[in-house]
Amino acid sequence: MKRNFRDGRIRKGNKYFLPSVALVVLIGLGFLFFAPQFERESPKIKLKQDGFWNLKDSLEIELSDNSNLTSYKVTFIDEKEEKVLDEKIITAPTKKINLKIAPPKFENIYKGKSIKLQIEATDDSRWGFLMGNTTDNTYDLIIDTKAPTSLVINNSRYIARGGSALVVVKVEDENIKQAYINFSDQTNFALIPFYKKNYYAAIIAWDINIPFEEFNGANVVAIDKAGNKSVAKIPLYIQDFAVKNDNLNIPQSFIDTISTSVLENMNEEVPADLEARFIKQNKDLRAKNVAKIKEVSLKHLKQNMISDFKIDHFVRLQGSQTAAGFGERRHYFLNNKKIDEEWHLGLDWASVKQDSITISNGGDIIFKEYLGIYGNTIIIDHGLGLGTLYAHTTSQFINVGDKAVKNQKIATTGVTGAVLGDHLHFGVLVQGIEVNPIEWMDPNWIKTRITEILDTSKAIISPTP
Repeated sequence: MKRNFRDGRIRKGNKYFLPSVALVVLIGLGFLFFAPQFERESPKIKLKQDGFWNLKDSLEIELSDNSNLTSYKVTFIDEKEEKVLDEKIITAPTKKINLKIAPPKFENIYKGKSIKLQIEATDDSRWGFLMGNTTDNTYDLIIDTKAPTSLVINNSRYIARGGSALVVVKVEDENIKQAYINFSDQTNFALIPFYKKNYYAAIIAWDINIPFEEFNGANVVAIDKAGNKSVAKIPLYIQDFAVKNDNLNIPQSFIDTISTSVLENMNEEVPADLEARFIKQNKDLRAKNVAKIKEVSLKHLKQNMISDFKIDHFVRLQGSQTAAGFGERRHYFLNNKKIDEEWHLGLDWASVKQDSITISNGGDIIFKEYLGIYGNTIIIDHGLGLGTLYAHTTSQFINVGDKAVKNQKIATTGVTGAVLGDHLHFGVLVQGIEVNPIEWMDPNWIKTRITEILDTSKAIISPTP
């Protein structure tokens, strides 16, 4: 055995070996680099605010780390002083912490326009000479304590359950984040820019699923990036809707043919049990179809500024009779057992087979597909969140993206979807919610509830000297 004095290796025969001390060092270095106790990734800090603070609401901070967190510190810094808002030594094993940091208390009203927020977090890694990994981030926050301006300029005086109304509002804030109309704490309606900067209009709807006795008002809600919020009540007289109840006996043949076909066409599983099959088609698939109508309508909602909204009253399918009305509450029976109940929304018009469907108002074709219970369906967007729906059609003569014009033939009536006879289901949509078409078929209603409201609103916004 001979030692190689140049590199410290030991020779035995024709082989060389590292001495034991060097081997231990290499093993130790490998342990330092690869052992989980010595992980080198610093804690993650996520401040959930958008760079603004209203000094009223708590700041939400998320701290996380692959190993356990051992401490954190949150410091408020402005031009005059530093204040520690929260700090803690963490003893229990913790990989994630959600903090709510209350604003500091001031002797007087705080007048600063911006501050810095320093957040430090350390983990229990043995890296860094056993001190752990530390993240130290500083965030610049704009201080905004003023709530947005939120005013109702004008609106339709009345709204009926299942019906529509128009509202014109003013919303103003340099840091606005969102503004909308909330109806009865259940439905939000987007605002469309109207006439001048900071003014908006919206057609709102009273979803027939909201009972009259549960109406809880309608409000303009505006929220800025700092979380300041203003709410302005919309004055409305409300009217109930006279619901017509219908009892419908469902023959087995309908389920075997129509229900089965509709489910198959939508690639839905077809239950073997007749009752389960009908409920899946009539209730579950219906809910999906209604959700799709709203999704498509909101996706194509135009947000460009408008100064006018011209809409003619909608006209019944020529030579037709009304086979079913809006807001009928249908109770479904199978073998004398009630198995479901659902709303019928829209108007059903029947005349002759494959009758021509012409439209009363032009607009953009935003949907043309087979839609479950509605069959072959077309949706037209007329602007200001107003749309119309044409269901159960046989042939269609337009495509998505086309601009249809008044009196254009767009389709023919048919029996597609969950129907027994040839007819047209005509629906009026307000931001995707099906409302009472009778209102929109009345020229006087449109004049007094829509057109005149817009005209008088412009006069209020820009009064004549």
